[in-house]
Amino acid sequence: MKVLIVEDHAPLRLSLDQGLREEGFVVESAPDGEEGLWLARNADPDVIVLDLMLPKLDGLTLLKRLREHDRRTAVLILTARDAVEDRVAGLDLGADDYLPKPFAFDELLARVRALCRRRYEDRSPHIQVGDLAIDTTTRQVAVAGRPIALTPREYTLLVLLAREAPRVLGREEIWQRVYEFHSDAVSNVVDVYIGYLRKKLDDPDGPSRIETIRGYGYRLATVAGDESR
Repeated sequence: MKVLIVEDHAPLRLSLDQGLREEGFVVESAPDGEEGLWLARNADPDVIVLDLMLPKLDGLTLLKRLREHDRRTAVLILTARDAVEDRVAGLDLGADDYLPKPFAFDELLARVRALCRRRYEDRSPHIQVGDLAIDTTTRQVAVAGRPIALTPREYTLLVLLAREAPRVLGREEIWQRVYEFHSDAVSNVVDVYIGYLRKKLDDPDGPSRIETIRGYGYRLATVAGDESR
C-alpha cells in the first residue's frame, strides 16, 4: 500500500515517513500543498496523510481540488486538538478521518491501515491462490499450511501479485505500486525481490508459484506449474 504524507514540519514528516516504511508501506512525502497535490494526482496513493496548515496551498484547498476529480483515495487529516471547525470542514470536503495533534504513531498507523482496508472493503481480507493463503488482517502467509516469514516489502509485493492474480503485472507497474515513485532502478530491484519470494514460497524441486511472462512481467500462478522462466 502507498501512503502520501503532506506535512510541512520536517521532523514530523521524516518521522512518519520512516515509521510507515518500517511497517511495509511505500511512502511519498511533500513539504507543501502544491507538491502534495501534484503527488496526490500522479503517485496513485492509497491513503493521504494531510496536514491542514501548509505553505503554498493549504490542506483544505488541496482536499477540495483533489475531490473534484478523485473520490477514491482515502484522506486522513491532521489537525490541532482544538480545531473543531477545521475537522468539520475537512470531513465536509471529503476527508475520511481525522487525527488531532499531538498523536501517537501507533494510532496513526492503525487509522492508516483501517483506511487501506476500507478502500478494498469489497475484497475479503483472506486471499487464497492455489495453496497460498494470505490473511491481510494479521499479515500471515502460509503455503500448504506452512507459515512463511516475509519482510514488509516482500509481503507487500506478494499481496499485490495475489490480489491481481492471474493478471500479468509489468515491472513498471510493480515498481510504482510497491516501491518508490521517483527512481530509475526499476528492473533489477523488482527482479531481486521476485527472487526472494521464490526462494521462500517454492519447493526446491518444484515449479515456481511466480511465473515470468517473457516480455511482459510476472504473475502469481493459480496452480504452481507450467512456469516459463
